[in-house]
Amino acid sequence: MTPRLLPLLLGLGLLVSPGLGPPALAQSGPRAMPGGLPLPVGQGAQPLTLDAAERLLIDRNLVLLAARRGVDAARANRLVASSLPPPQVQVGNSFAQFNETAAGAIKGARFLSPSNNISVGLQVLVERGNKRSLRTRLSEDQIGTAEAQVLDALRTQLFTLRQAFLGALLARANLEVALGNRLSLDRTETLLRRQLRDGAIPEGDLLRFQASRLQFEPDVTNNAQAYAAGIASVAALLAADPAAFQPGAGQIQALGIRPSVPASLAPPPPGPRGPAGTPPGPASAPTSVQTILSPVAFDLRGRFDLVPALGISRDELAQAIENRADVVAAQRQVAAANSNRQLAEASRSRDVTVNGGWSRSRLSQDLPNSRDQLNATDSFGIQLSMPIFTRQITEGNVGIAAAQAGQAEAQARAALLQARADFATAWASYEQARALLNLYTGGALNRAEEAYRSTEQAYLAGGRTLLDVLDALRTLNATRVQANQARYAYLLALAQLEQATGVSGIAPRL
Repeated sequence: MTPRLLPLLLGLGLLVSPGLGPPALAQSGPRAMPGGLPLPVGQGAQPLTLDAAERLLIDRNLVLLAARRGVDAARANRLVASSLPPPQVQVGNSFAQFNETAAGAIKGARFLSPSNNISVGLQVLVERGNKRSLRTRLSEDQIGTAEAQVLDALRTQLFTLRQAFLGALLARANLEVALGNRLSLDRTETLLRRQLRDGAIPEGDLLRFQASRLQFEPDVTNNAQAYAAGIASVAALLAADPAAFQPGAGQIQALGIRPSVPASLAPPPPGPRGPAGTPPGPASAPTSVQTILSPVAFDLRGRFDLVPALGISRDELAQAIENRADVVAAQRQVAAANSNRQLAEASRSRDVTVNGGWSRSRLSQDLPNSRDQLNATDSFGIQLSMPIFTRQITEGNVGIAAAQAGQAEAQARAALLQARADFATAWASYEQARALLNLYTGGALNRAEEAYRSTEQAYLAGGRTLLDVLDALRTLNATRVQANQARYAYLLALAQLEQATGVSGIAPRL
């Protein structure tokens, strides 16, 4: 190992910040948890935990709001279904009159006022076959179905929220790793530039390092984009405008975040770069993306490093599937369909319409030989009416209702089988995610860190090059990202188990 490479050891020792990148030999102290470092999200972004997001979801989610309105509509429909058919009142009068002789002549034509004659009638529909009670039962079954659909909407929307939230936390954890790598690489590059300026190393060493570090830059931009997209999904689920934020995110210079000119894609021209600058040339060109984290509506927070235990057996979860909200809703739809079939069958009992009326006329009704002059004539009448030739219509409606009941039964069986399939899939995902997470927490990360330390030690002894150390850094970086992915898969598997079985309390509390 030549003396000019000795100063690089300091840079390699800075390749890691606690909790951000690979650990160096000089690192000491506790490592920060994933998701615990501040990000430049801007002053207008509100911190948001998963518990707070779930509470907001219950109050503000638009899908849940629409489902609740369905319950309101079903309850209002019960008021209509349980009411008697409204009677009808009829009021009228004859407004003109004329007399006709035997010879066909018209005499005595005149217009009549309501004070001279009036008629009043009342029409009542008498239902038979207990139709009112059957309608009320059908409406109550529909209320139960609507209530179960609200719970099912809550189940699915909670899972969608948790999936988006965990995805954003995964992007945040990976972004912290990427920003830590950038910070460490920036420090090493600054040291190399200083050595190049002082003539301690050739320009080729710096160029090789710069070419190797470019592979880390997409990690920053990709995870920043994934974090912003996850926050936008969470905001939409909470009925918040994802685009409603204060522009101009904050900057954390220690993380290597620097603002760029909007809509400017051209890199700055080569030239000196501060006290550690280099002469104009390829080595002075930018080596990191001049970017800033886009403004977001929320700043999602959570303990992404937690590994909660399931706490319930597989058999208990399997038994709870029949109580899942969508399965219950399908069963209640079967009950409503059967009630509708009974209501259709009750139409075989034909209803009767009763019409009663009274009329009064003050027109002359005297007979030619009458001794008493009459002032008015009152008459009362009653009529009964019943529909005929309705058998074909009634049997057709019964057939439709019976087919709908059979359809509902088939859909209920399908819903139960789908629920059991969801549980089988979720349980398999849980077992695989748990096994993978145990692999990383059981020593994979430690092995990657030890491999990096061994490479660094070999470099110190002159047996490895700087690029070998960077390769070890890439391996450790990939292992940490994969460990984050394993945590995400395990936490999401717990949320999937709750969504698949309907058993609350399984999803992780972050």
